[in-house]
Amino acid sequence: MSSRFPGAVILLIGTAMAAGVLQPHPKALPNKHAPGEVDRPEMVKFIVADPAKLPGIVVDETGAELVGEWEYSTHTPPYVGIGYLHDMKAGKGDKSVTFTPDLPKAGWYEVRLAHCYNVRRATNTPVTIRHADGDSVVRTNQQQEPEHDRLFRTLGTFRFEAGRQGWVRVSNGGTEESKVVTADAVQFLPVEK
Repeated sequence: MSSRFPGAVILLIGTAMAAGVLQPHPKALPNKHAPGEVDRPEMVKFIVADPAKLPGIVVDETGAELVGEWEYSTHTPPYVGIGYLHDMKAGKGDKSVTFTPDLPKAGWYEVRLAHCYNVRRATNTPVTIRHADGDSVVRTNQQQEPEHDRLFRTLGTFRFEAGRQGWVRVSNGGTEESKVVTADAVQFLPVEK
């Protein structure tokens, strides 16, 4: 366990693993960038290569459900795991990535979305949270730096049932035609209320 999060409860859900190594999502297009080819080298230190080292329940894109054609990239760090997915500025309204956790108990969870950020990103990415009290939609500006370690943005705190009844879906509906929507990972942190 990372010393950065001592005593954290860790549970990694839905990650494609082979001999302990993350594998790319089988439905995603491969990364076009060469290893080490990044636009912001100073951000590499914020990459979390092993999602299991994060606290709470983490669902990486490797275990998400994809609708439409998404492509891998590592060009703009930081990210969780082996990279992040992007919509290639195409198929607006027809693409989504759904992250479904297997929550160990019912209760309140802070939901955080991981995304890299720059001026090429969408400013109004719709993120739907399915929770015990219905659906909530949060529009995120993926050009803005996330507040948690430059990687995770808090979407809110929601009540969930135990198991796989809730989810978080990133879609590209209504986003700017000239901007990229990314999907990387979702973190569920238990909250005492």
